[in-house]
Amino acid sequence: MTQMPDPRTPLRIGTRGSALALAQAHETRDRLMAAHGLPEAAFEIVIIKTTGDRVLDRPLKEIGGKGLFTREIEEALTEGAIDIAVHSMKDMPTLQPEGLLIDCYLPREDVRDAFVSNLYGSIAELPQGAVVGSSSLRRRAQLAARRPDLKLVEFRGNVQTRLKKLEDGVAVATFLAMAGLTRLGLTHVARGAVESDEMLPAVAQGCIGVERRASDARAATLLAAINHAPSALRVEAERAFLLRLDGSCQTPIAGLAEIEGDRLRLRGEILRPDGGEVIASERLGGLGDGKDMGLDLAEELLSRAPAGFFEPR
Repeated sequence: MTQMPDPRTPLRIGTRGSALALAQAHETRDRLMAAHGLPEAAFEIVIIKTTGDRVLDRPLKEIGGKGLFTREIEEALTEGAIDIAVHSMKDMPTLQPEGLLIDCYLPREDVRDAFVSNLYGSIAELPQGAVVGSSSLRRRAQLAARRPDLKLVEFRGNVQTRLKKLEDGVAVATFLAMAGLTRLGLTHVARGAVESDEMLPAVAQGCIGVERRASDARAATLLAAINHAPSALRVEAERAFLLRLDGSCQTPIAGLAEIEGDRLRLRGEILRPDGGEVIASERLGGLGDGKDMGLDLAEELLSRAPAGFFEPR
């Protein structure tokens, strides 16, 4: 029988310290409490500051990419300072450090991007030359492909920081993940969700993953009870696509897998950083074919991309 957490030695849940990260950690804890009939005292939330949280004055591409929001947390997990780690899956590198794995995904939230502005109701309403803030290369490239007249500026920080920048007039609009706004109870700040046919989301957007040590049987049993299999199937297909593309925060890549009956539909696209060219395709297959579909779709897009496709022009 697997040992359950004891309030005297609680299960330590590692997370970043932003309001959204804490909301995700609390959701994970609450689902574990409900699944196993455990009290809140059986868990401890451990806040870990990452490089991405500390360095806010430079674009992500200048300081290292996706691992910026996970490295210190994974080090704490490897060293045994925490027992599990809660992550936004769109921040996760496609490969985990040796000895760590993710085999638990919470039910996926709304995958779409949210259009946020104090002045305009949609992308189409933005006037010629309007300033739009975003730190996401994917969003910037997608927007530049659709509206090359807009001026794009760097816009880093958590949800609250970016909303404050809008108030201060740094930009007239920005984009946030609908999932994050939903988890924070802030959906009212969005003028509307941008449909995936208009802006394909980041790989794994809206999904929370819980990482553990591969050798930890107690954590494996606890987490198995809250794993959401449909979300896992979708994210695994998208991350296989990203893995083959060697995707990072330095490359504009979008991907989305959706379950349609007993079939899995996977759409993907790669973009030039300036939005000057978009290469897209999709695959349809069985629910168990996600990884192969992701790899195959990536191979097609790579075969169609000219040399230097991801390099700034």
